[in-house]
Amino acid sequence: MDLNLSNKKVLITGSNRGTGYDIANAFLEEGATVFIHSLEEGASKTVCEDLASDLARPLWGDITTELGADKVLDQYLSAEGVLNVLINNYGEAKQGNWKTTSTTDWIDMYEINTLSSVRMVNRFLPHIPDNGRIINLGTIGSTKPGKIMPHYYAAKGALATLTVSLSKEVGHRGITANLISPGLIRTPEVESKYMKKAKIEGWGDSFEDAEYMITKSYFPNPLGRIATRREVSNVVLFLSSEQASFVNGQNIRVDGGAVDYA
Repeated sequence: MDLNLSNKKVLITGSNRGTGYDIANAFLEEGATVFIHSLEEGASKTVCEDLASDLARPLWGDITTELGADKVLDQYLSAEGVLNVLINNYGEAKQGNWKTTSTTDWIDMYEINTLSSVRMVNRFLPHIPDNGRIINLGTIGSTKPGKIMPHYYAAKGALATLTVSLSKEVGHRGITANLISPGLIRTPEVESKYMKKAKIEGWGDSFEDAEYMITKSYFPNPLGRIATRREVSNVVLFLSSEQASFVNGQNIRVDGGAVDYA
């Protein structure tokens, strides 16, 4: 299947690290021009230098603020006139529970996980041509939240509902808006965190040895393993392509079947 992404201009927020970095790399492999964003000045530039691709361009700005989001837009428009694919990947989970989180903590989670995406959509939508793509990165926790981190799951739940609303706003132009909701993703941070527990439990000395028991204990799903970053990136690529032109307003879970209801 030809995804035909080589002529696309793509902006991925928070793509200087983690899953966002892998999404950016996947688009570069498809020949797209990729704007790699970081909150801090210099971080995205360093990533672009490491990638050593003429198609990787740096942007920066703290999109949890209005001024930071304006900065991102100004930098982009100084380089390009249109944006084909906007991927709101930036987000962050912070620990807390109903007893320890304050209203300030809740507002902080909304600024990071909800309003950062709203700011980017509001600023870039006028520059997205017909048949463009908007993809938000969520979590299965917005469908199946746990008792801890209620402020994080609530913010991601708002991201899910606003995606549906957005899809109705932009659909008449052939623009699609979708949400991708991964479960646990095998990032270096996740490997490090769970290997500490695996060694204590005697599950093995490598992640490959311990993955089954880690999955069974912390992220049970029918496939018995944890998603790789590329498995998430592949779904992003498909939704960004012309092949997904009639997929709109959807919450697509990439969780190996962990959420076991429709």
